[in-house]
Amino acid sequence: MAKAVQNPGIAVKSLVDEYQLSAAKVASDIKLSPSGVRLLLSGKLRISIPIALRLSKYFGTPADYWIELQKKYDLVDAANDKDLSVVLKGIQKVKRPPAKKAAAEKKPAKTPANAGAGRKTPRAAAAKSSTPRKPRAKRAQ
Repeated sequence: MAKAVQNPGIAVKSLVDEYQLSAAKVASDIKLSPSGVRLLLSGKLRISIPIALRLSKYFGTPADYWIELQKKYDLVDAANDKDLSVVLKGIQKVKRPPAKKAAAEKKPAKTPANAGAGRKTPRAAAAKSSTPRKPRAKRAQ
């Protein structure tokens, strides 16, 4: 079983307490609903990237700090999920297929020396043409 990791909302709550802020003040300042802030502080709302950016700006911390806290918490939480652990036990690692022979070892297909000689592809014919091609008309979108 994985070790316990602090819920990121608790880390936010400790900063809110340290700065002696109310949930309503934080909500107003970071433009998040009061109920959203209460859920965040109680650990019931995940720290999304937009919330991490708001907290970053508000508390002067890197946004990565909040994202990493949430990621670590989610990983430990998932590792402790009994239903998921049953599913994970039933998954076997995929086996890599044997390596293919290098392309250099393959012999080129046998073709007559003059096969295709004298035939011009439309692109090659256009490249050798002395008259310039008209540009294609753009399709209406």
